[in-house]
Amino acid sequence: MNTKIFCDIAEISIIKKFNKKKIVKGFTTNPSLMRLAGAKNYKQYSKKILKICKNKPVSLEVFSDDYYSMKQQALKINEWGRNVYVKIPVVNSKGKFMGKLIRELSDMKIKLNITAVYTSSQTQKILKSISKKSKVIISLFVGRAGDAGKDPLPEIIKSIQMAKKYRNVKILWASVREPYNYIHAKQIGCHIITIPPKIIDKIESFGKTYNKLTLETVKNFLNDSNKSKFRI
Repeated sequence: MNTKIFCDIAEISIIKKFNKKKIVKGFTTNPSLMRLAGAKNYKQYSKKILKICKNKPVSLEVFSDDYYSMKQQALKINEWGRNVYVKIPVVNSKGKFMGKLIRELSDMKIKLNITAVYTSSQTQKILKSISKKSKVIISLFVGRAGDAGKDPLPEIIKSIQMAKKYRNVKILWASVREPYNYIHAKQIGCHIITIPPKIIDKIESFGKTYNKLTLETVKNFLNDSNKSKFRI
């Protein structure tokens, strides 16, 4: 499976750097990453990103919490670029499924990234809400589920199986915790994995032998003990 790598970041300088990498096929952002990057004006900041990323898909999220406001934001965000995927949370903060909004936007052929998904039952509800003609990404938060002591693999594997009936749907592995997640995503046939820049850097250096890893580790320990001038 040729799993595409998206870069999960909102910082302008890093986007400029990673947009040049062939390994990076797109970008995902969210309100938290925008805040971390120092964004003050959401529209202006998003357009700076889109000025850099003119061809690769970029996911930009709505940040309202009610149906009407979310729809208005989604329609505006969609107008910012042809490569924009509008991110819609699967539920709002009150736990209400956003199926009506997903259906309406999908019927308008707006490209969507349905986010904060954790279970295959949520995936199933999303699939029932979309048009088969609109492009849809469904983002499962594998890492965050693992952080909570859950085994996320059965849920994403079921979601991938469900999506096989939909040529317009891609399943995305979100909240990556380690470089090996990329290998795992490829093994289960996941379409996309979105990865922080530091982990993409590590993936680019895949291929070290166990012997080389052992030597590097021992040398690091030795160098640090020398720098600290440890004595016994």
